[in-house]
Amino acid sequence: MTVVASTTIAMLLADSRLPAGAHVSSGALEAALRDGLDPAATGDYLSGRMATIVPVEAGTAVVARHLARHGGDLDRLHREWAARTPSRAQREVTLALGDGLRRLAAGLWPTAVPPAGARRPRPIVLGLIAAAAGLDAEDLVRLVAYDDAQTVAAALLKLEPGDPREATALVLAACAHLEPRVAELAALTDPARIPCAGAPLIDGWAEAQSQLPRRLFRA
Repeated sequence: MTVVASTTIAMLLADSRLPAGAHVSSGALEAALRDGLDPAATGDYLSGRMATIVPVEAGTAVVARHLARHGGDLDRLHREWAARTPSRAQREVTLALGDGLRRLAAGLWPTAVPPAGARRPRPIVLGLIAAAAGLDAEDLVRLVAYDDAQTVAAALLKLEPGDPREATALVLAACAHLEPRVAELAALTDPARIPCAGAPLIDGWAEAQSQLPRRLFRA
């Protein structure tokens, strides 16, 4: 691969047309809406994710990038991520999304592909890609935040059709919510230092969604 700017790599990986299967997820919004969440509260839902789930995912990706560049134990990182992701349903879909990214990386960044048989969650695979493609740590954090917010906003438009401009505004507001933490998360190198804020309500919705007999999204 020709060396390109970190920002270009970030835009590529943030593109919803990326063939990595991310469209299968709603960030548990589908179950949340079925459980009575007011669609007008989606901004608060995103803010909650930015305070809990996203720092775990972003921190995991940044540490994976560091370990890929400097050496380290990815198995330990995987365990630390799993300990901070108590929902079985969320772990399973994140592993599935990691598989999709892995297939993409096999063609574009072969050195980022985990060893055969070692399934890795999406943030770890993203971190490996970041190391191989030259994506810097702060861009990686912003990518994780944007991807999470955009996933939920795109799902909202399918579940409760509305003005796409309003959904875009929700994404921008959610990313701004995380921005004060970008430098802190980008500096992480130790798996034990990854944030561990819990989101029990979102975890519950993720588990409920995995049991829905008829649904638009896997998670």
